[in-house]
Amino acid sequence: MKYSRLTKEQFEELTQEFTNFLATQAIDKAEWDKIKAEKPEVAEQELDVFSDLIWEGVLSRAEYLEHFSKNHIFLFQSFDTHVHSIILKSLVPEVDFLTKDGLQWLSDNMFTDTIEMKTGKKEFTDGRNESLFALIQQGAFLSDGQLYKQINTIIES
Repeated sequence: MKYSRLTKEQFEELTQEFTNFLATQAIDKAEWDKIKAEKPEVAEQELDVFSDLIWEGVLSRAEYLEHFSKNHIFLFQSFDTHVHSIILKSLVPEVDFLTKDGLQWLSDNMFTDTIEMKTGKKEFTDGRNESLFALIQQGAFLSDGQLYKQINTIIES
């Protein structure tokens, strides 16, 4: 596998897409049930191939990712060859960006010396989608980029 297998919940959300995927291989429900019962290793391979196809599609369209931890917020915008990052760090250890109060504190203190802000750029070495998937594996999630855009506008002005 190139990525990771989708979770049971993700497969449930994509039931119709998986059915269509099987249909492209001339596998109907009866055939799928037979494969699962008689050739579980083939069924596993089908699940893996489908998972990779879904991940590839999602990652190809991904532009913004975010990763929150107690004292850091990592904001990413991905391009074809690199990713641009904005990193916000609280210099007040008791602040927790994983809480509503922590995010309010950030809003109130954005332009004080209690917030360290850095930007960066990293060229993709393993391929764009693989690099974005690695960020997701580390806890990042896809976003609409609203926070990134707001903070980037502030930085650029």
